[in-house]
Amino acid sequence: MSDLHFWFIHTAHYLFYLQIIHTMYNVNLSEYNCVNTKHKYFYKMLFDKRKKFLLFGASLAILLYNDIKLFDQHFVAIFIAYFILKYEKLEKSTINYGVGMACSFYEGYLAQIIPSNGADFIGFEENIRNFENSQGGVVFPVKKLFIVITKSLYCPPDLKEFNKKDPSLPYMEACQSLGDVKKDQAGVKNRIYRNSAYKIHRAGTDPVYLAVECATPLHTLHKVLKNRTIYEELGSINSEEVVSDFCETLGTIIRKTPECRGKCELVYYDDEDPNQNLAEILLDRIETLRNLKL
Repeated sequence: MSDLHFWFIHTAHYLFYLQIIHTMYNVNLSEYNCVNTKHKYFYKMLFDKRKKFLLFGASLAILLYNDIKLFDQHFVAIFIAYFILKYEKLEKSTINYGVGMACSFYEGYLAQIIPSNGADFIGFEENIRNFENSQGGVVFPVKKLFIVITKSLYCPPDLKEFNKKDPSLPYMEACQSLGDVKKDQAGVKNRIYRNSAYKIHRAGTDPVYLAVECATPLHTLHKVLKNRTIYEELGSINSEEVVSDFCETLGTIIRKTPECRGKCELVYYDDEDPNQNLAEILLDRIETLRNLKL
């Protein structure tokens, strides 16, 4: 074998190795889902990386034509060396959409409407008490912000859309909003934050009052996923994974933050199940929280 032929074969061999290892490194959940669902973005990904596939195919053809063993002891050594070099990047690549959305939701919203700023805003719980006093006789059995996480990600403008047609079942009705929270944020003077109060009607007894709303980042994600042709980069994400990461991260942030700990309650609601009633789910959660205080 001439020197030129030797280097030609070995170059093809190592290109073959590196393409396999690089592909293994870059495999992620979104691409996996594309393959399994035969999503159109999988074919777009193939087209965008066509040069790499051609290089891999050419290397493989050269090795097969020259009857060269595809894998030898060098593959393992190169594999280990490659991942050692990439280890730091792997550690830093764990942030995903759900985690980022949870951090943004907390810092951009919850941190603005839950804790007192020690001056003009006295905090979420006191805001509820002011509402109770202004309405005369109204009592919130649990003074928390209930954040509804819907399975479909859809968040209606009014939660009464989740009411059932059966009039004998508990149902929700919006009340007057809690007091406005005004803050100067990101160059906007007197930005207004507002929370809605609802009451849940039950047959034969007084209504139950609570502060409840949907998670707006998931509502935004729902709109994004309905416009996949515009947001192609997010077209193949796994929404269930995003929601799971969002809830887990947000719950962790709330528990770690003294100002918000115990003041928010995440409530999952399968709005695709006709047998589930959001009003009943919220009533059950309120009852559970009240029993925990006893």
